[in-house]
Amino acid sequence: MSQEPLIAVIDDDESFRLALVESLGSLGYDVRDFSSAEAFLASGDLDPIGCVITDIHMPGMSGIDLARRLMARQPRIPMIMVTARSQPGLDDIAAANGAVCVLHKPFESQALTGCLQRVLRSPPP
Repeated sequence: MSQEPLIAVIDDDESFRLALVESLGSLGYDVRDFSSAEAFLASGDLDPIGCVITDIHMPGMSGIDLARRLMARQPRIPMIMVTARSQPGLDDIAAANGAVCVLHKPFESQALTGCLQRVLRSPPP
Protein backbone atom coordinates (compact mmCIF):
# COMPACT_ATOMS: atom_id res chain seq x y z
CA MET A 1 0.00 0.00 0.00
CA SER A 2 1.36 3.42 -0.88
CA GLN A 3 1.63 6.40 1.43
CA GLU A 4 -0.45 8.50 -0.97
CA PRO A 5 -4.07 9.35 -0.11
CA LEU A 6 -6.78 7.20 -1.61
CA ILE A 7 -8.28 8.70 -4.74
CA ALA A 8 -11.82 7.95 -5.95
CA VAL A 9 -12.33 8.13 -9.71
CA ILE A 10 -15.97 8.44 -10.81
CA ASP A 11 -16.81 8.34 -14.49
CA ASP A 12 -19.42 6.49 -16.52
CA ASP A 13 -16.99 6.23 -19.46
CA GLU A 14 -15.36 2.92 -18.63
CA SER A 15 -12.41 3.23 -20.98
CA PHE A 16 -11.54 6.71 -19.70
CA ARG A 17 -12.05 5.67 -16.07
CA LEU A 18 -9.83 2.60 -16.38
CA ALA A 19 -7.13 4.56 -18.19
CA LEU A 20 -7.20 7.17 -15.43
CA VAL A 21 -7.01 4.49 -12.75
CA GLU A 22 -4.04 2.89 -14.50
CA SER A 23 -2.31 6.23 -14.89
CA LEU A 24 -2.81 7.18 -11.24
CA GLY A 25 -1.72 3.73 -10.11
CA SER A 26 1.49 4.03 -12.13
CA LEU A 27 2.16 7.27 -10.24
CA GLY A 28 1.86 5.41 -6.93
CA TYR A 29 -1.63 6.47 -5.92
CA ASP A 30 -4.15 4.07 -4.41
CA VAL A 31 -7.30 4.37 -6.48
CA ARG A 32 -10.88 3.11 -6.32
CA ASP A 33 -13.11 3.56 -9.31
CA PHE A 34 -16.86 3.89 -9.62
CA SER A 35 -19.10 3.99 -12.68
CA SER A 36 -21.53 6.47 -11.11
CA ALA A 37 -21.86 9.01 -8.33
CA GLU A 38 -24.57 6.86 -6.80
CA ALA A 39 -22.22 3.84 -6.65
CA PHE A 40 -19.56 5.98 -5.00
CA LEU A 41 -21.93 7.30 -2.32
CA ALA A 42 -23.31 3.81 -1.71
CA SER A 43 -19.82 2.40 -1.26
CA GLY A 44 -19.87 3.25 2.41
CA ASP A 45 -17.08 4.82 4.39
CA LEU A 46 -15.78 7.95 2.71
CA ASP A 47 -13.22 8.72 5.43
CA PRO A 48 -10.22 7.15 3.67
CA ILE A 49 -10.88 9.17 0.50
CA GLY A 50 -8.27 11.89 0.06
CA CYS A 51 -9.50 13.23 -3.27
CA VAL A 52 -12.39 12.70 -5.68
CA ILE A 53 -11.95 12.95 -9.42
CA THR A 54 -15.36 12.97 -11.07
CA ASP A 55 -16.85 13.50 -14.47
CA ILE A 56 -19.31 16.37 -14.51
CA HIS A 57 -21.75 14.91 -17.02
CA MET A 58 -22.96 11.43 -16.14
CA PRO A 59 -26.32 9.70 -16.33
CA GLY A 60 -28.16 9.95 -13.03
CA MET A 61 -26.37 12.12 -10.51
CA SER A 62 -24.00 14.60 -12.13
CA GLY A 63 -20.58 15.49 -10.80
CA ILE A 64 -21.98 18.87 -9.72
CA ASP A 65 -24.77 17.15 -7.75
CA LEU A 66 -22.19 14.82 -6.21
CA ALA A 67 -20.08 17.81 -5.19
CA ARG A 68 -23.08 19.40 -3.47
CA ARG A 69 -23.76 16.21 -1.52
CA LEU A 70 -20.11 15.78 -0.58
CA MET A 71 -19.85 19.38 0.60
CA ALA A 72 -22.75 18.72 2.96
CA ARG A 73 -21.47 15.32 4.08
CA GLN A 74 -17.66 15.40 3.81
CA PRO A 75 -16.53 18.96 3.06
CA ARG A 76 -12.88 18.07 3.63
CA ILE A 77 -12.67 15.91 0.48
CA PRO A 78 -11.17 17.94 -2.36
CA MET A 79 -12.62 17.46 -5.82
CA ILE A 80 -11.22 17.56 -9.31
CA MET A 81 -13.87 17.64 -12.03
CA VAL A 82 -13.40 16.53 -15.61
CA THR A 83 -15.59 17.10 -18.63
CA ALA A 84 -15.62 16.55 -22.35
CA ARG A 85 -18.02 19.42 -22.87
CA SER A 86 -17.23 23.03 -23.54
CA GLN A 87 -20.05 24.98 -21.96
CA PRO A 88 -19.80 28.65 -21.07
CA GLY A 89 -19.74 29.13 -17.31
CA LEU A 90 -19.27 25.44 -16.52
CA ASP A 91 -15.87 25.94 -14.86
CA ASP A 92 -17.38 28.65 -12.63
CA ILE A 93 -20.30 26.39 -11.67
CA ALA A 94 -17.86 23.59 -10.85
CA ALA A 95 -15.68 25.92 -8.77
CA ALA A 96 -18.70 27.30 -6.93
CA ASN A 97 -19.55 23.73 -5.98
CA GLY A 98 -16.15 22.86 -4.61
CA ALA A 99 -14.02 21.83 -7.58
CA VAL A 100 -10.41 22.76 -6.99
CA CYS A 101 -9.53 21.98 -10.61
CA VAL A 102 -11.56 21.47 -13.77
CA LEU A 103 -9.88 19.48 -16.54
CA HIS A 104 -11.22 19.31 -20.08
CA LYS A 105 -10.94 15.95 -21.88
CA PRO A 106 -8.61 15.11 -23.39
CA PHE A 107 -6.00 16.48 -21.02
CA GLU A 108 -2.31 15.83 -20.53
CA SER A 109 -1.23 13.74 -17.57
CA GLN A 110 0.87 16.68 -16.39
CA ALA A 111 -2.31 18.73 -15.98
CA LEU A 112 -3.79 16.01 -13.78
CA THR A 113 -0.67 15.58 -11.67
CA GLY A 114 -0.45 19.36 -11.24
CA CYS A 115 -4.04 19.44 -9.97
CA LEU A 116 -3.43 16.48 -7.68
CA GLN A 117 -0.33 18.03 -6.18
CA ARG A 118 -2.19 21.27 -5.57
CA VAL A 119 -5.22 19.47 -4.08
CA LEU A 120 -3.27 17.12 -1.87
CA ARG A 121 -1.02 19.87 -0.51
CA SER A 122 -3.94 22.15 0.36
CA PRO A 123 -5.10 22.13 3.96
CA PRO A 124 -8.64 20.79 4.45
CA PRO A 125 -11.35 23.46 4.57
